Amino acid sequence: MNKYVLDASAVLALIFLETGWQKVDNLLERSSISTINVAEALTKLVQDDISVEKASEQLFRLNMRIVDYDIKQAITTAELRPLTKHLGLSLGDRACLALAIQEKATAVTADKNWATLDVCRVEVIR
Repeated sequence: MNKYVLDASAVLALIFLETGWQKVDNLLERSSISTINVAEALTKLVQDDISVEKASEQLFRLNMRIVDYDIKQAITTAELRPLTKHLGLSLGDRACLALAIQEKATAVTADKNWATLDVCRVEVIR
């Protein structure tokens, strides 16, 4: 069975029922997310005037496996910088990819520019 690692953009698409949310919903039971991407998603929800309590509730209700960001992922995140700099990938983007690489999983995102990456399998939801 395939495993997936969700980027904050994919989780937010699901929460806000944006284009591609059904794809994310279908992958949830086989998905993980890095604590870095949890922080990213929560930050976006709080910026949209949702209380951190309500935002946390929305996120945790999705029942994704949350993986603590560790030193191995930090090293991979740094190694990805030269390979992704031309695409402008953020720390959070690279943290998602690092976890996908570590878990031999598919990274799931709403960011179309990831489709050109050759560091792991990538599924773009829109």
